[in-house]
Amino acid sequence: MSEFDVSRRRVLKTGAIAGAGVALPTIFTASSAAAFTNEPTGGTVTLGFNVPQTGPYADEGADELRAYELAVEHLNGGGDGGMMNTFSSKALQGNGILGKKVEYVTGDTQTKSDAARASAKSMIEKDGAVMITGGSSSGVAIAVQGLCQEAGVIFMAGLTHSNDTTGKDKKANGFRHFFNGYMSGAALAPVLKNLYGTDRVAYHLTADYTWGWTQEESIAAATEALGWQTVNKVRTPLAATDFSSYIAPVLNSGADVLVLNHYGGNMVNSLTNAVQFGLREKVVNGKNFEIVVPLYSRLMAKGAGENVKGIHGSTNWHWTLQDEGSMAFVKSFGTKYGFPPSQAAHTCYVQTLLYADAVERAGSFNPCAVVEALEGFEFDGMGNGPTLYRAEDHQCFKDVLVVRGKENPTSEFDLLEVVEVTPRAQVEYAPDHPMFAGGNLGSCNPGA
Repeated sequence: MSEFDVSRRRVLKTGAIAGAGVALPTIFTASSAAAFTNEPTGGTVTLGFNVPQTGPYADEGADELRAYELAVEHLNGGGDGGMMNTFSSKALQGNGILGKKVEYVTGDTQTKSDAARASAKSMIEKDGAVMITGGSSSGVAIAVQGLCQEAGVIFMAGLTHSNDTTGKDKKANGFRHFFNGYMSGAALAPVLKNLYGTDRVAYHLTADYTWGWTQEESIAAATEALGWQTVNKVRTPLAATDFSSYIAPVLNSGADVLVLNHYGGNMVNSLTNAVQFGLREKVVNGKNFEIVVPLYSRLMAKGAGENVKGIHGSTNWHWTLQDEGSMAFVKSFGTKYGFPPSQAAHTCYVQTLLYADAVERAGSFNPCAVVEALEGFEFDGMGNGPTLYRAEDHQCFKDVLVVRGKENPTSEFDLLEVVEVTPRAQVEYAPDHPMFAGGNLGSCNPGA
């Protein structure tokens, strides 16, 4: 048994271990008996939840699993139904998906593309998963999305912020609800202009993989369009834990803004090092030195503690939103777990419901039917206002939040405050925008 087999488990609504009666997977094999990969033939259907249970994004992974478990509970008719009650589509009835009880298996991506592919492949081949979802790394998401395209199953991406996921690496079998680097730049730049002016010199520290690269490109382009200069762009290893050697050169660079294109544990450590070096007390070019974290999360804010106060960034969703859908989700999640959900939890919960709803509306688990149901789908009631799953690239378009670290938090969860809800129209772009060029969505692959 491999390490990936050990980490996976199948959970039934009764808590029993699944065994007999599960449809045999048909991935990568010719089969006249199945119309598509892992076609459910019994009374259950299996979903694969592939998240970082170890590595720098493990906090996000833990919250993703909580959200997935909650989504399965709601789909199977348990709990209070959460966002199923506020979702503009009313196809879901709380009786599973197409009347089949939802089961799931889990895997640990380790925030490594090879491990994530191996884990997803095992869930498809050995467990009969008909849909894979999860992840907190764009490198992982792109790798698993490619695998799902080859295998003939749907991939509902979790946290993936790289432009490439729905840009040059987009696939017909893959869908992203989360926003991207371009949207962060479009939302943040006007706020940064109002706060810090147009005469600024920025220094970028960037996680050295697809997400970091495209976020750096997006933020630099958006701020340079305002008049900012970019003095340097330095790449840092994803496995780095001490960023002192990267922070020190900033002091002599002439920069008066540090942009941390880091996420998860990387951001916690790099921000901590920057504060330890006294950057926030510096005056450079006659201006107070500022730090920007373009992609924020409450879990990161908790890890960084006092250091996040007053620091701005963007986020996909926040638990303090007062729309009906957000409040329903926060209530359900809080009742089950005793604390509010993160944006990671929100994204993964929503993606699970969106997949289930598409199957219901299509009347089939066939991935090509699901693709048709999701392409061009417009919906509301899921926490971000009116939302579109664009057909051309399978990217969701919705409002984006600009947030900052709260100066006087009232609890360990009250760490960020929303300073602006950026309207969807401000973050939209053409499918052939240069930052997203080079990819080919291709055709849906039903597999078997």
